[in-house]
Amino acid sequence: MGHTRSHFWFVSPAVILMFVILILPVFVAATFSFTDYNLGSSDFRWIGWKNYESLGKFSSYKKMFTASLTYVVIVVPVSVLLGLGSAMLISSLRFGGELYKAIFFLPVMATLLAMAYAWEFALDPVMGLINKFLDDGCSVGWFYKLITGSWLGLDPTESWYGGLCSDRMPNWLGNRKYALGSISFIGIWQAFGFNMVLYLAGLTSVPRDLYAAAEMDGANSTWEKFKLVTWPMLGPTHVFVVTITSIRSFQVFDTVEALTRGGPSKSTYVMVYAMFEKGVKQNLVGMGSTLTLVFLGFVLLLTLTQVYFINRKVHYS
Repeated sequence: MGHTRSHFWFVSPAVILMFVILILPVFVAATFSFTDYNLGSSDFRWIGWKNYESLGKFSSYKKMFTASLTYVVIVVPVSVLLGLGSAMLISSLRFGGELYKAIFFLPVMATLLAMAYAWEFALDPVMGLINKFLDDGCSVGWFYKLITGSWLGLDPTESWYGGLCSDRMPNWLGNRKYALGSISFIGIWQAFGFNMVLYLAGLTSVPRDLYAAAEMDGANSTWEKFKLVTWPMLGPTHVFVVTITSIRSFQVFDTVEALTRGGPSKSTYVMVYAMFEKGVKQNLVGMGSTLTLVFLGFVLLLTLTQVYFINRKVHYS
């Protein structure tokens, strides 16, 4: 009995701290989500589910869900595949592997806000390096033919790049057609280095003797070894990487705040930026809390999905 009490006193500070920092704010946000409370207001009303109903009524929130889900759908699969591919490439190198690790991991170590401003300069429609490169490519015959597909007999003016060359280079961040794609490209650039490191750790846990056993069973090509050994044994890593990347993609904020502020026409109006705009800029604590609860719901769903697949021992699937 005495040992039980002593254990309780040792554990209780951590439990209290976890409750105050993690659980209590969720309860407070859940309470405010059912009110019309504005920061600085002396009173507020209990309005029930009206804040949640607003998410399905107003077009700005529909655009928020569309932008957030589109960003996740683009960033997650591309950054995961690039992370896996770069990890396998680096693990197969005899020399220079550490150098490539540092280069690919650089976007993760760099300050996101500083990198956002660097990308803002690169994507500038007038002085940006990307538009300068594309514009110069219009006058390079082999490059123009390669990109437009004219070497295959296609009409170059019907292609996307041919249209840019005959008209003008796009405003990547100021045009709603390109803004979300540009933000997603930056997100992929930021995410795949982190995924690469996770996959490198996963590759070290694959027993080498499994490859020898696969060769004895007739799997001689690299693709057969990957399909029969590497891919299945990386099952838990796949689940973890996809879950973490999805959560990080839902959390995108710095890039949007620095480059587009949710525009143009709310084409990059992602969920965390909407939380910031409603709760901080407009002091609409009730609506900001509602968005926070919805965001936590997505995170909880992804976490439970990860636990489910891990418990099913996905590395033997």
